Amino acid sequence: MKATFLKRISTILFISFLFFSCSSDLDFDQTKDLKLEPVFVANLAYFNVPATQLMNDGSLAVYPDVTEFDAFKDKYFREHLVKTELDFEIDNTIIRAFRIDLILLDANNQVLETDSYNVPAYSGTSNVIKFPTEVFEGARLDLLKRTTKLGFLVTMAPGPPLDQNSTGNLKFKSGATVYMQIE
Repeated sequence: MKATFLKRISTILFISFLFFSCSSDLDFDQTKDLKLEPVFVANLAYFNVPATQLMNDGSLAVYPDVTEFDAFKDKYFREHLVKTELDFEIDNTIIRAFRIDLILLDANNQVLETDSYNVPAYSGTSNVIKFPTEVFEGARLDLLKRTTKLGFLVTMAPGPPLDQNSTGNLKFKSGATVYMQIE
């Protein structure tokens, strides 16, 4: 009986102790100061073209391609985007030099911006080129937000003829780092 009485007393004391815990008033206005700044990294475009698909007689040759780009279709994304950085890497193992033009197009196929990247011919050593980061902020970011299509224009410089026995590839990789601000 003594053990039961002590058990009841200790339980009552423990429960009463819980009622004396510390607390403070909640300030829901703190959420007005909340500012999120997420950063996303994603692949933008990639292609790998073997030399056998670029066959020609040694003269200048142009290879155009246009793809849909709906990254800015979402209004919420567009409104909270504050900066975008594009990174490009090109690996050329073909005995010809190239120029790759990245063309930003709007919904009416009007050119908003063109960025060009010169790629030297392969000479037997590593030919991986990492170009400086393209930063889009302010007015330039507004142009990027209007982009609905990406165009690629690969121009092959004059040089040795390419045929079905030519070796090597032209590899293009690009990525985007997107900075947002949500308040």
